[in-house]
Amino acid sequence: SSGINAEWPLRPGVFLNKKKLAGAKVAKTGKGVRWTKNVGLGIKTPREAIEGSYIDKKCPFTGDVAIRGRLLRGIVNNMKMKRTLTIRRDYLHYIKKYNRFEKRHKNISAHVSPAFLDVGKGDTVLVGQCRPLSKTVRFNVLKVIATAAADKKKFTKF
Repeated sequence: SSGINAEWPLRPGVFLNKKKLAGAKVAKTGKGVRWTKNVGLGIKTPREAIEGSYIDKKCPFTGDVAIRGRLLRGIVNNMKMKRTLTIRRDYLHYIKKYNRFEKRHKNISAHVSPAFLDVGKGDTVLVGQCRPLSKTVRFNVLKVIATAAADKKKFTKF
């Protein structure tokens, strides 16, 4: 037994047998059987999650993560981490004394599944809250709403 490949199937989160669970779909692809689940909330499972061959235990479609709580929308700010991106959420804060608003923002780290291969900086994404996946990550990318190229001519808040 040499290296990583010998222990690969023994890791938790890698289940190679057939699964029969409520609310789950078992898709038969050319390579074999792939287990996916419906996240709910009107979000469709991406084709890459159904037909792909990646293994990601933190993926909301093929892994062991439930989406519950908040659904947030933001612009992709940073993609320098492995399978994690940072989204920026801009908002206005009212100052009563001056009867004006000031611009503020929050950065949120979110896990991005390998099902979303086409995500890039500047894209608008929908993220859903889940259990803590790491020290800073509590959200999972569920959908790419708009790409940066298509958003160029649109009106933005700021």
